Amino acid sequence: MNNNQNHCQDRFSSRRDFVKTTGQLAVASALAAVAIPHVHAAADDTIRLALIGCGGRGTGAVANAMSAGGLVLDDDSGTKRAVTSGAGGPIKLVAMADLHQNRIDQSRNALSRTLGERIDVPKERQFVGFDAYRHAIDCLRPGDVAMLTTHAAFRAPHLEYAVQKGVNVFMEKEFAADPGGIKRIIRAGEAAEKKNLKIGAGLMCRHSSARQALIQKIREGAMGDIQLIRAYRMDPGYFMGPFPRGQNELLWQLSPGRPFQFLWASGGIFIELMIHQIDECFWIKDSWPVSAHGVGGRFAGSTDCSQNLDSYSIEYTFADGAKALVTGRYIPNCQNDFATFIHGTKCAAKFSGDVHAPTCWLSKDQRLDPASVAWKPEKETVNPWQAEWDVLLSAIRKDRPHNEARRAALSNLGAIMGRAAVHSGKIITWEEALASNFQFCANVDELNTNSPAPVQADAQGRYLAPIPGKTVEV
Repeated sequence: MNNNQNHCQDRFSSRRDFVKTTGQLAVASALAAVAIPHVHAAADDTIRLALIGCGGRGTGAVANAMSAGGLVLDDDSGTKRAVTSGAGGPIKLVAMADLHQNRIDQSRNALSRTLGERIDVPKERQFVGFDAYRHAIDCLRPGDVAMLTTHAAFRAPHLEYAVQKGVNVFMEKEFAADPGGIKRIIRAGEAAEKKNLKIGAGLMCRHSSARQALIQKIREGAMGDIQLIRAYRMDPGYFMGPFPRGQNELLWQLSPGRPFQFLWASGGIFIELMIHQIDECFWIKDSWPVSAHGVGGRFAGSTDCSQNLDSYSIEYTFADGAKALVTGRYIPNCQNDFATFIHGTKCAAKFSGDVHAPTCWLSKDQRLDPASVAWKPEKETVNPWQAEWDVLLSAIRKDRPHNEARRAALSNLGAIMGRAAVHSGKIITWEEALASNFQFCANVDELNTNSPAPVQADAQGRYLAPIPGKTVEV
């Protein structure tokens, strides 16, 4: 394979993927926050974490949780500084679960080098396998947090078990790969609410103070009526080579870097990348879309063996006739873009920028030119990855209501609805998406190392990609 066909995990460069470059500097970056004196609390105030899914995203989320709890960090120079964002109180990681022991080892080692005794995960609390999540969650007590950072296919059963056990949850996006999974997330969220459990969801842009300030301007009428939103994420691509015969196909599909090449496992690359910006569109409009229409495909000569397309373009329509255009393209040697723009009857605005940067501003008119900026929010002092943890932990310690499950699930459903429109070649309505029970893998709860993979490679090691006019996903 050429350089553009390396495993796609190498192209993910979000803050949480620091595990690839472990060490004090990387962890310190994930822990950047406001410096105030360290607060010591009684041992019984400790919130204990169980990490289920030990990749870069989950490892970084542990660092965010520790920062929110107040951490004394030793940096490379040997100096100590206190960092916290106000959630207060001690936090400790006590259990880890993954399909791969080496992922647990890598994550634990990276965190332990900087977080020291706060990482208290001996061998007996390291669990490997499809049922490992149960053992990790069983290590928790009421008031603790199960961190669900595996891929979307497994989010619903993991969430259901955490709620059954009476523990709080932080769950990463995506939340389900299909409408059937979304319904399970919503039901589990409702059960959690009845138990007064707190659920934080990893759509961190909702916790961006800059975006919140621009949303307030929009609600106050500064842009007039919102008529069009444009969201883009375009980069060189995430191509996968053929399945090598002789391996366990299920475990191969779930090995690092591959789950988002398969619709059943993660929902596919489009939702993996675009769910944040799709959620931004719904937030901006303060409503769910009534329909989605889309087109997509692969460039001529593509050798990609995954289930993904390399181009997606979706037109969402809202009840008032406004549109949101969401475009993803993953092809080398093309124009790259990563931004969200808004057009109202009074003016335009930029809502977010590269790698979810809080580059928000209002324009004087419809020109999206930095020279025409009329207003900017105050600079963020806490990044949104940190802020989402601050809110969750503060809600736990102060026993305030906090349950993002339904909103997150419905945003995910909107993304599924758009993907289904592209893959099927049909207009998909919100009512159809809500009513659907479609599942890619109906027996996901029963998968084990001896299970056949939900999708099978052909003789050339390729997997069947969606066929508009034939594919059904809703």
